[in-house]
Amino acid sequence: MRRRDLLAAGGALVGGSLMAGCLERLGFQTQSAWRDPPLVEDRPDGVYYPALVEGMGLYGTSTDRDLGFALFYSFPHRFWNLTGSRRTKVVVRPEDSLHLMASVWDTATETVLPVDLSAEITDEAGETKTTNLWPMLSPNMGFHYGDNVALPGAGDYEITLEVGPLQTDRTEPFSGQFRDRRSATMTVHFDPSETYALDIERLGEQAGKRGTVELMELEQVPAPTVPPASELPGRLLHEGGSGDAKLLVGLVDGESRFREGSGPYLYVSPRTPYNRVMLPRMSLAATIERDGGPNTTTDLRATIDPELGVFYGVPLEAIVNGDTVSIEVQTPPQVSRHDGYETAFLEMPPIEFTVG
Repeated sequence: MRRRDLLAAGGALVGGSLMAGCLERLGFQTQSAWRDPPLVEDRPDGVYYPALVEGMGLYGTSTDRDLGFALFYSFPHRFWNLTGSRRTKVVVRPEDSLHLMASVWDTATETVLPVDLSAEITDEAGETKTTNLWPMLSPNMGFHYGDNVALPGAGDYEITLEVGPLQTDRTEPFSGQFRDRRSATMTVHFDPSETYALDIERLGEQAGKRGTVELMELEQVPAPTVPPASELPGRLLHEGGSGDAKLLVGLVDGESRFREGSGPYLYVSPRTPYNRVMLPRMSLAATIERDGGPNTTTDLRATIDPELGVFYGVPLEAIVNGDTVSIEVQTPPQVSRHDGYETAFLEMPPIEFTVG
């Protein structure tokens, strides 16, 4: 099913209405037409197949020194913002024209970065508005930035994506990078008929079941994923699950890029249960219990690494076989969610294991 089929079936989507019978056959709610597509009723507390997956298009890519930028578009659609573990549904407004999306990465290593990103949009009349794009998770894009945007009409627009300094620790070779503001400007043409002609994939009987669709593949844009367990550095101590996220705990010992001097370095690499999508903007702590000694609790620092991507880690004085390690998720991923992710990674109990 394509948006152009909806146009043919019921007239213009903007400023018109679709017949109730057509909407019911397609599974849409009559009062808001295609702007409020069906939502799975009995959703699991985890990642699930949504009722439908909406297509997307690429406006273009650009670079600013060592940063790559990509700008995408799709239909305006609902999503959920997150504050702590509390969700807030963002509905589509009548004036919304499209869902604007972006990705940012290091061009040398193709590492996707968890930055703060804004979009300045200038129309043909010279009118400018700025919006902060939310960090988000969606089934087909994984981690990205996006928001619904209202435009005055069809035409050419100049869109400048700007990022601030990266607010995480960095390993080599990133130690001196991403400390200043960067931007990239692209000229795009907004044509509502092209936007609303994007594909819609109805998932039918899959809708509501655990799982998700494959990530999109674009040659110009790296995937927002983290490595599989077999490619993690050092020694894999534990593979745990919390709130439907997978938490892989590893240990690097000796001299390494992860710490000053020599010694053990404990890290946690969180990811979605399918597709290994990165999970930034979390807060974690580790408690180590050892017979005959006091328990030690320490915060894990958000860090970016060219091999690990986004992870959380801390140098330790010592860790030995027999130690009991508990990883507590103090704050779940503070990222907005599209359908399919809004019920996951909310209540995240600690994981616990014994070393060795």
